[in-house]
Amino acid sequence: MGWMKDETGLDKCQANHVPLTPLSHLVRAKTVFADRTALIYGDIKRSYADYYQRVTRLASALQKSGVKPGDVVATLLPNTPAQSEAAFGVPACGAVLNTINTRLDVDTVAYIFDHGEAAAVLCDSQFLPMCMQAIDLMEGPAPTVIEVPDPVAGVAGIGEQIDYEDFLATGDPDFAWIMPEDEWESLALNYTSGTTGRPKGVVYHHRGAYLMTMGTPISWQLPLFPTYLQIVPLFHCNGWNHTWMMPALGGTVVCCRDITAANVYNAIADHGVTHFGGAPIVLNLIVNAKDDERRAFDHTVEVYTAGAPPAPATLAAISKLGFNVTQVYGLTETYGHVTECIWNDDWNALPADQQAAIKAQQGVAFPMMEDVTVVDDNMDQVAMNGATQGEIVMRGNSVMKGYLKNPEATEKAFKGGYFHSEDLAIQHPNGYMQIADRAKDIIISGGENISSVEVEGALMHHPAVNLCAVVAKPDDKWGEVPCAFIELKEGTSAEEAEIIAFTRERLAGFKTPKKVVFQELPKTSTGKIQKFELRKLAKTY
Repeated sequence: MGWMKDETGLDKCQANHVPLTPLSHLVRAKTVFADRTALIYGDIKRSYADYYQRVTRLASALQKSGVKPGDVVATLLPNTPAQSEAAFGVPACGAVLNTINTRLDVDTVAYIFDHGEAAAVLCDSQFLPMCMQAIDLMEGPAPTVIEVPDPVAGVAGIGEQIDYEDFLATGDPDFAWIMPEDEWESLALNYTSGTTGRPKGVVYHHRGAYLMTMGTPISWQLPLFPTYLQIVPLFHCNGWNHTWMMPALGGTVVCCRDITAANVYNAIADHGVTHFGGAPIVLNLIVNAKDDERRAFDHTVEVYTAGAPPAPATLAAISKLGFNVTQVYGLTETYGHVTECIWNDDWNALPADQQAAIKAQQGVAFPMMEDVTVVDDNMDQVAMNGATQGEIVMRGNSVMKGYLKNPEATEKAFKGGYFHSEDLAIQHPNGYMQIADRAKDIIISGGENISSVEVEGALMHHPAVNLCAVVAKPDDKWGEVPCAFIELKEGTSAEEAEIIAFTRERLAGFKTPKKVVFQELPKTSTGKIQKFELRKLAKTY
């Protein structure tokens, strides 16, 4: 062992050390899988050679337009080819990718443009009016806008901004990609719903994303040449990093702008889709599809689901239709999924309802994570007895760098050397975790995070509202929806439809309450609203 003390001549060098980045997957695929199909969208079918060239032109065009390494380039795009191209093209010019949720309200989009200091934005024609309104509300300099029409979906260009294809044409097909000199360099910026105030900007590094693309194939047991249906929005944790992963496997991405049962079944039947991810609402769409929406297929489709635990009844129903569902769990701060419910074949002998209950567990850590567990307030491991609650905490390479321009929140999130999820869970004797509650009352509706505090803040602007509380109400379609309980001021009145319309004027549509109940709110002796009582009550409506 003595020689290990003297490592003269054993230094890192260009030959034996390359900064990890998911960009390298497409650089390799352009040669190894040159003629294989990389992207499918309607009648568009692009090979890896074509994919690489378009990404290269995009990177070059962005640089020529004034985007510098370290600048932020935003997107307001659905899951179309341009969004996949931006996943590689933006970092290939050294910039940081900021995919923005297209369902957000104008004011929040304006805040994100300002806070991230976007130098440019790629915007689908459908969202261009909202984009321009957001720019009008900005306090800082306006980003360059590139309009992305979608003729496949019949979304015509407005024509007031430079067209995406014309923009690509300005790019150099021989542009040399700007690869990271340090794998800790920022790759992406994603905004997550905060429990109070403005959303926080989560910063990803190249290393974390690369290791996500290595860990996921192990956990999902992905083969070479999978066909992946792009249902998870790329504005959610960059599509769980799956788009960055596919070139490593020579896989084919089938872009999906509109998530409908018919589109899912058609993609499986027409293109042989083998894998996709989606929130429980997607599973419900498939289970509840009409006969004329269904298509026959003769292979098992592997599905990752996350966002909220799927109902056992849904899992039991979808398993009979040719889909094998695995529950995963993660957060924006962890690049997407970092735990999974690994299946034990011994469980196949259990009754269907027990199997479905196990599948709804969040499970154990992915291989690229160092540790994911449940701890008490003193950061001590909770008893793995399936009953003791604690907070899910995690550490590993697929954890964010931190929150942009928010060192206090970053320090709090990393207290004790772990990332604090603020999700409450129990652990079973086999170590599998199961979420019990959400410490910050986040409502997950159709895979979207909704802050109850934000909705309550909007409701309190109504002149008749004295007190209010918003909790999750179970919903067959969306998994959960906001349910508002309201105490009215003495001598005033209001109707449910009026309250819903009032909040819709102030918040994105998916954040508005779907049920409003007028009653006195249950409180503790100190006046704190007892939300746990309201959660029970919401289940009865």
